[in-house]
Formats: sequence, structure tokens, C-alpha cells
Amino acid sequence: MLPPTITRLAFDDELLAQIQCPKRMLRLRRGFGSGLTRAPDGRLFAVGDRGPNLKIKLAIETYGLEAVAEHGARTSAKVMPALDAGPAFAELRLVGDRVELVRSVPLRGEDAKPLTGLPPSSSVNSRAEPAVGMDGHPHRPDPGGIDSEGIAVAPDGTIWIGDEYGPSLLQVGQDGQVRIRWVPAGSEASVAGAPYPCAAVLPALASRRYVNRGFEAIVLSEDGKRLFLAFQSPLAHPDEETHLAARHVRLWALDSTSGALLAQYLYELDEPSSFRRDAAAGPVERGDLKLSEMALLGGHRLLMLERGSATTKLYIVELSEECALPVEHRDEAARPTVEEMSAAGQLQLPVLSKRLLLSTDDHPQISGDLEGMALLDDRTLLLVNDNDFGTEDAETIFWKVAFDRPIG
Repeated sequence: MLPPTITRLAFDDELLAQIQCPKRMLRLRRGFGSGLTRAPDGRLFAVGDRGPNLKIKLAIETYGLEAVAEHGARTSAKVMPALDAGPAFAELRLVGDRVELVRSVPLRGEDAKPLTGLPPSSSVNSRAEPAVGMDGHPHRPDPGGIDSEGIAVAPDGTIWIGDEYGPSLLQVGQDGQVRIRWVPAGSEASVAGAPYPCAAVLPALASRRYVNRGFEAIVLSEDGKRLFLAFQSPLAHPDEETHLAARHVRLWALDSTSGALLAQYLYELDEPSSFRRDAAAGPVERGDLKLSEMALLGGHRLLMLERGSATTKLYIVELSEECALPVEHRDEAARPTVEEMSAAGQLQLPVLSKRLLLSTDDHPQISGDLEGMALLDDRTLLLVNDNDFGTEDAETIFWKVAFDRPIG
């Protein structure tokens, strides 16, 4: 296969707000780079995450928001300056070498009010993810709030959105109204009072996700009957230390009508030092790596987007019965856990084989923070970065990557 042809496409970020801060102006722009998909009817859809948010260090050092300093010890805390710019999806279209926004649709509850990106009061088996205002005062938890990250569209037009908080899965109409939210068994209390129906149909094991590392990569089978999803990184099972040392990520196949777990697979992350751009900037730990997107190549073949911050690698995997984990590893109580065996280097379970399609280390014109990927046809990919709503002056960039032969 010859090197792909890579074209940067034009796109204009929507300016949401300008907020004067002590050190500089905070310019917030709409972000739709958290997930990307091509629907069965050919339309392109993208999703943004919870809304504008800043890490405590960034808020203080870049914008001078000293009032949030008291939360600095809580590494998962985020400053959320604009709650009205919450989770939303977009329909896009390609016009030549330009990506155009067709419509932007906020996610809504049954009361028709837009959802916030605020976290719920707590998540089972995980640390809290507190959100604070620019004045340092905590925002109240929201049982209906979501951190939307992945997107897939069913043949009937139903939109599926992955969430990092629960983690959870949402079925959403084309009008943005949430029809139902699937959460892990045992986590019902965290979504009590949400402005839409919720059902605790996902395996309790899902709640073992590490903080801010829930469902980001999701894709539907061609007939819409199976929903494939990957956790962003190894589970914190039984604890955070295990998560940080493990290198195998769980990938699930769910029944899209019931949420039942049909099969479970293991994806092995690359050695951290092999992410060359990241390694050039400083030490790379296993906890820095994540799976951020998937695309269906046909049948049971998937294209996986594995990344650090600067380097992204695209791998082809095939899901086969021989690679599925034994059913006992679906039980949250099973010991040792998959993650414990992975962390100790004693894993004796089937692991998906990987075949590298592309590394952005070989294509410096593609920048970092890639989170969205869609297959335009059997030879062409569309990639997009996450602009973090412009909080660090990043802009949304799309790249078209064309290969000389069918992918896979």
C-alpha cells in the first residue's frame, strides 16, 4: 500500500462566548471533535463533549482564575464556565475540501430543556468528578448531566451516544431528545431524577471505569443489532493502581435492544515509548494512552484509534469467537481481575491481534488530540481533533485520508 494522500479540510468553529478573565480573554468555540460517524444513509454526524471545561492548573496559570486554587489538589476537578453550552451533536456535510455545519442539536430531556454537562453526584466504584464555577464555588451535581463522547447512528436514524460519567449509553432522536439512558447495574441512584427514562441494564462491571475514561469509542454493526464499544483505557479494577499499570482494554459487543453483554474482547495498548511525538515532549506512562474511536470496516472487522496526546495510531482488528474472553470474566467479583493479570504481566487470555494502518508520527501534517474518525468509503477516512472548546486556543481541524486500495 502506498502512503495515503492527506488533505486538510476547511472548517469554521462557531464562537460561543468571550469572557474577560484576569490574565486574558477566554474565547469559547463550539467543539464537535469528540466523535464522528457516517450514518447508513450517508450523512455525517459528530458529537461534542460535556461543554467548555478547564483543568484547574490551566484556569489559574493561563487565565488567572485564582478563586479555583482551593480545588487544585483534586486532579479530576474541572472549571465549567458556560453551562448553557452543553452536550450536542451536529450534522455535517462535505463540500469539496470544506466541512460545513448543517445543524447543531443540543441534547434534551423530556421537558425539552437542554442537558448540562455537569456530573452526577457520584459514580459507583470511582472517584467523584467535581465541577466548579469560575468563582471557585462548586456546581450542583446533575443526575441528567452527561459527558458525551462517542456517536453512532442506527439504520432507523436513532442516534447512540456514549458517556464517560456512568459510563452510560444514550438513545437519542434526531431532534436531540433522549429516549433512554442505559447505566450500569447498581448505579441507579446516580441518575435518579434525570429528565428522561433510565434503565440499569449494563453490566455492573462498567462502573469500574477509571475516572473520565468511560465509553468514547462506539460503533454499530451494519444491521444495527450489535453495539460495539471500547472503554477508553483499562478498568480501575479493583483499584486505580491496577488501572495505571495495566495495558489491556476491554471491548464489548452488546445487544442493541437489551444492553446484554454478548461478547468481551481484550485490546492491548502499545508501549508508551512507541508514541514518538509524545515521548519527545516528556515521559509517557501507560495511563496516558487511550482508545478514542472505532469505525466498522465490515463484518467483524474494526478500525481502532489508539492515541496519546500528540501521536495517534490506527489499527485494524477482527473480532472472532476464538478471541472472546471466557464468560467468567464478565463477573465483577472474578479474581484475579483481567486488569490485575495485565498489570502483573501474567495475562494468559486471548487478545485481539492488531495490524497497523497508519501512525501520525509518519504524517506530521496531522496534529494531535484526534478523537473522531469516520469511514467515508472503503478507501477514505475522515479524522477530526478535539478543540476543547477553544480553551487552549485550539481549532477544529478535519483531515481526509485517502488510500490507494480498500482499507483492511
